[in-house]
Amino acid sequence: MTQISRDSFGSAALVNPVAEETLQAAQKYRLARVKQQLVEHDCGAILLYDPVNIRYATDSSNMQVWTLHNFARYTLVFAEGPVIHWEFHNCEHLLSGNQQIDEIRTAINWSFFGAGSRIDERVKLWAEEIAHLITQHSPDNRRLALDKADIEGIDCLREKGLRVVEGHSLMEQARKIKSAAEIALMQWTIQVCEKGIQRMYDELKPGMTENALWAWLHYENIRHGGEWIETRLLSSGPRTNPWMQESSNRIMQTGEILSFDTDLIGPYGYCADISRAWTVGHVPPTPEQRHIYQLAYEQVQYNMSLLKAGLSYKEFSQKAWKIPAENYPNRYCCLAHGIGLADEYPAIAHQGNDWNSSGYDGLFEENMVVCVESYIGAKDGREGIKLEQQVLITKDGIIELSTYPWEENWL
Repeated sequence: MTQISRDSFGSAALVNPVAEETLQAAQKYRLARVKQQLVEHDCGAILLYDPVNIRYATDSSNMQVWTLHNFARYTLVFAEGPVIHWEFHNCEHLLSGNQQIDEIRTAINWSFFGAGSRIDERVKLWAEEIAHLITQHSPDNRRLALDKADIEGIDCLREKGLRVVEGHSLMEQARKIKSAAEIALMQWTIQVCEKGIQRMYDELKPGMTENALWAWLHYENIRHGGEWIETRLLSSGPRTNPWMQESSNRIMQTGEILSFDTDLIGPYGYCADISRAWTVGHVPPTPEQRHIYQLAYEQVQYNMSLLKAGLSYKEFSQKAWKIPAENYPNRYCCLAHGIGLADEYPAIAHQGNDWNSSGYDGLFEENMVVCVESYIGAKDGREGIKLEQQVLITKDGIIELSTYPWEENWL
């Protein structure tokens, strides 16, 4: 994809280019992927609580962050049968016109927040309803996949004669391969994210706080219909090394490094995960800042050049750019990871102890989207550089989906 200049972002709000037919095509594709995985894993149905998984299967969303930690809505998808969704109290109207859902019911909340001392009573009602529906729609296959739930619920379902199996991996496999319509939705989120990045670039001035700058990314995301940002990974000066410090009220000074990682959940729920680094005040970098930026850029470019359909995760890890010894202790947690409605499977470990302790193999496939990562900061060094690029794997190589400019005059 052709690199674009910062001037092309402008200040006016962007116009959503996504056609209704594109959204409908993505919805149908995603539900079909879930049902396909159920058949392949010999499961009669899957019960979804993770709001990202619910969004993938039904394209419905309601209080997404809140329902990450409150079990207040859930969905049952049958391999060969209906999609039944339980919605939060008096929120059924939010699903008006949703073509992915065959039946809407009111959720039974049996978490401690919702049920208090009545958990046992509520969870039994919940399990009875689920078991009845399995008997009705999947009488010959009582294997129920479940992406997450509290232990009381699992025990109750098993008491009802259901064979409960782990379902989060099934959903990750479904979400792994993107359709053309999904890519179009993701590209719109990336446009919105890059609009936010440019707003941060324009607003960045010495004397402002990290939090004040980070707020501009949220602003552009929300005004374009985006949803939330999963982290607050923006830091400046000495807070850039080691990495993973979230934005603070620290006042930024002229000439310091500013690094950030967007982790942005934008329009239609898709994720844009892009990292860039600048100097505060946009002054020329010092020789050391230029050096670590060049190393991070080289790592991203080199590792992107390796990606192709059919390459194993292990081979990618073995062939990956070698991090200099002084920077290795502060390496990023993975070399690359999948992305869709959020960060997704796989996460590719570095060779050595990382691979031995947590690495796993598999194959990169056509139409996977991955983010290629780099963090360069010497152990006990003053500053660090975080860079990341989002790419689509095709049969002919990769397409860079994120187009925001690099600091080419630093290279």
